[in-house]
Amino acid sequence: MKAMVLEKPGTPLNLVERPDPIPGRGEIRLKVEACAVCRTDLHVVDGDLPQPKLPLVPGHEIVGIVDLVGEGVSRSRLGQRVGVPWLGHTCGHCHYCTTGAENLCDQPLFTGYTRDGGFASHVVADERFAFDLDAAADPVSLAPLLCAGLIGWRSLKKAGDDRRLGIFGFGAAAHIIAQVAIWQEREIFAFTRPGDIQAQEFARSLGVVWAGGSDELPAVELDAAIIFAPVGALVPAALRSVRKGGRVVCGGIHMSDIPSMPYKLLWEERELVSVANLTRRDAEEFFPVAQRAQLRTHTKTYPLDEANQALDDLRMGRLSGAAVLLP
Repeated sequence: MKAMVLEKPGTPLNLVERPDPIPGRGEIRLKVEACAVCRTDLHVVDGDLPQPKLPLVPGHEIVGIVDLVGEGVSRSRLGQRVGVPWLGHTCGHCHYCTTGAENLCDQPLFTGYTRDGGFASHVVADERFAFDLDAAADPVSLAPLLCAGLIGWRSLKKAGDDRRLGIFGFGAAAHIIAQVAIWQEREIFAFTRPGDIQAQEFARSLGVVWAGGSDELPAVELDAAIIFAPVGALVPAALRSVRKGGRVVCGGIHMSDIPSMPYKLLWEERELVSVANLTRRDAEEFFPVAQRAQLRTHTKTYPLDEANQALDDLRMGRLSGAAVLLP
């Protein structure tokens, strides 16, 4: 197999050849069709997230065909198209796993972080955390749904059901979940880097009612806001944009420090909450919604050996939508 491998955080990935992996008990092997590039991959590669498995194959928005199964896995899974997300394994017996919060498991494994991921021609996954996908759909379009879509969905649920929703950082997750929220007949307000006209035009093309810089405020107060950009300074900006009793959801796994802010931004029962990982239940809910809402993911494809370029394009804000690697 071929794989792009991280040897040390802060250094470029290297293209290597390895023996094809063999699935163990309860595992499946996928021939990778497509793997989207997530901002979390960037945090892993750049060293923002501590103690990754090294050497490591990043990537956790994986679409592929099952070509080998391990002991205890039904052979009926052979030939199926499946998707593998960030949450790659849970213990099943801690307090969180037994109370419906497996995303907070005490002993998890994460795809492309603590177990090898999908920046490769093949990948092994826990079959319980591999979701059946539409065999007729485009794998490139499906790939961003495996994290950007699922984390966006969990963030949207945390934001509540109110009408006016702000989204700070209009990248892969935002462009997916904005389409879902618009399908739900909500009004979406897109906040981008100040002066990023291209991102604002992209947001408007999807049907948002307002798009502007994160240093601006729309003419109306918002019911809730989601922050996808990993910028702590956006927390007070988002709190400033929501009404009394409004909620701000931090949807990323990593964020720069939140600056000191006056208590009055939080007062009047505004809430600040975070989203961590995902659950299999999220996938059960989200994929049917994505199909009914007729989501269109905007993607740019790269061959596997150009993974470093894809990461740099994401790092420098040169993408509208999601980057997707093709083995």
